[in-house]
Amino acid sequence: MKRPDWFLIGMGAAVALAWLFPDAGAKGGSLHPELVNSLGVSLIFCLHGLTLSLSALAAGTRKWQLHLLVQLGTFLAFPLLGLLLLSLTAGRIDENLRTGLFFLCALPSTVSSSVALTATARGDVPAAVFNATLSSLLGVLLTPWWLGLALGASGHSLPLGRVVLDLCLWLVLPLFVGQALRPLLGAFAMRHKARIGVLDRVTILLLVYTSFCDSVKTHVWSSGGTLLSVSALASVLVLALMLCLVWVLSRVLGFELAERITALFCASKKTLASGVPMARLIFGAAPGLGLILLPIMLYHPLQLVVGGWLAGRFARRPATS
Repeated sequence: MKRPDWFLIGMGAAVALAWLFPDAGAKGGSLHPELVNSLGVSLIFCLHGLTLSLSALAAGTRKWQLHLLVQLGTFLAFPLLGLLLLSLTAGRIDENLRTGLFFLCALPSTVSSSVALTATARGDVPAAVFNATLSSLLGVLLTPWWLGLALGASGHSLPLGRVVLDLCLWLVLPLFVGQALRPLLGAFAMRHKARIGVLDRVTILLLVYTSFCDSVKTHVWSSGGTLLSVSALASVLVLALMLCLVWVLSRVLGFELAERITALFCASKKTLASGVPMARLIFGAAPGLGLILLPIMLYHPLQLVVGGWLAGRFARRPATS
């Protein structure tokens, strides 16, 4: 029997600790979250840069039609679906949760799970590496741009220039620092990639904990059951719609099966690993940050379960397919 993912259990534990001990991780708390969060974000992206192979990325630069479909799915179809959700939920649910639903739709794709699932399903792995990495870089600009557009339309403001500057400072710069250190530490990083992955995930769990502490202290979760139900339903609908849309479009465009598999996994995923740090930088210590993160925290395990099932089905096809 496959052991449960400790990271998913850790997310639940981080939320529970925020409920029980919110003072330490809240603004002004003993953990100094303002500093710890920024350093944690930088560490995550420096590690990403250290383990990112540009040669593998370059191998997937061809097949521009496939890349265009994936990126348009991630940064156009998804956000348009998010705008529809904003319209349908106006005045019906908490504003922080509405922001979280759109934030989910505006996020870039994942890197590790998109590539891993594509490999398991015998898809086009170089193209998956290229699209997942490109999505992460484009997200630094397009995610806050979409948020600024959506929040501006609803009467809220987002200091777009400051947000992009912070993202470049705490995300992009550490990523390039990691790349610059690859000649010195790249071989070491690849030998210890599993341990680096653990450090990466533990840092994310710390960010999840501090993100929920302020929400607990300000009693944002007074309607917890309703908020969870709405988030779960929205996550299921969004994932189902995007899987169907990407699969149909990839068939209409005449892609080979391996390419359709790559498009399916890369264009339907949303990143928790980058989403939590980006939320901390974009929304700061907003009391409702826990609610903003709720949709992506539910979408993350859902996409892994559904993606794993689909990858298994694709993997069992005849070798000549």
